[in-house]
Amino acid sequence: MRTTVRRHLGKVVAGAAVAVAATAAMIAITLPGTAGAEGTAGGSGEKTAAGQQGAGQGGTGQQGGSAAVAPGVVEQAPAEGERGTGRDPLTDDEIARVERIALSRQLFNASQDVDGDRGPQPLGVDLADPEADEVDDPSAPRRAEVSFYDYKDDTLVTRTVNLDTGKVEATGSGQGVQPPLSRAENTEAATLLIADPLGAGLRADYKDATGKALTSPDQLQLSSMVYRAVSGAQPAAFDSCGIHRCARLLLKVKNGPWIDTRSLVIDLSTRKVAALTR
Repeated sequence: MRTTVRRHLGKVVAGAAVAVAATAAMIAITLPGTAGAEGTAGGSGEKTAAGQQGAGQGGTGQQGGSAAVAPGVVEQAPAEGERGTGRDPLTDDEIARVERIALSRQLFNASQDVDGDRGPQPLGVDLADPEADEVDDPSAPRRAEVSFYDYKDDTLVTRTVNLDTGKVEATGSGQGVQPPLSRAENTEAATLLIADPLGAGLRADYKDATGKALTSPDQLQLSSMVYRAVSGAQPAAFDSCGIHRCARLLLKVKNGPWIDTRSLVIDLSTRKVAALTR
């Protein structure tokens, strides 16, 4: 693992040198000469005659046919309404509302999240597809599908909420269904890996790359892949991955190189880390 990081660091340093050289070349090519710029001339801090003349001609700053570029304008994004219509993406207000509706007191009390706290782990909220007989109906109700993962019994729970009536119209649950991991799950997986003895290589690679100790997932850019058991490819402890919620992390030092931890699997259901068989 440490060899991989040094190789990456070499690429980073070499890439940085090329980028600096390319940037210097671009500056030398694209920067206008001082005689046509509305700025300082010869380091004296005084405006050039051409710049003053341009200012007197409506501020165009023209010389030799070139014109000063007007400053860019960033337009304000339109205000988002409380409710969307038709197949519009769900608004923030709609998402917050359906999450409250979908999470009943019974589900909250009977389930557990990735940290072991009471309540299921929220995974996401998506606009639900219309019913078959509503596809061409412009007045069809908007629905949202809310997904949770219950770590107490490794069950994916989905609930469909009608945004017009505010009622749960359908509930589904099942094991062995593993959608992409949420940000909170990525963070917990990284926390477990950093603290585990098998995370020693990760900690050493981070130290080599930054000169600092790795103590928190906040020091890394996190992404992940759900891991499912493959016969003979992992320790027996991970044979349940796919029923259990298991992750392989793709880790990057913030503003730095990647660190290869793909050979390590974190079982979030059992909170254990193991290395894949090579």
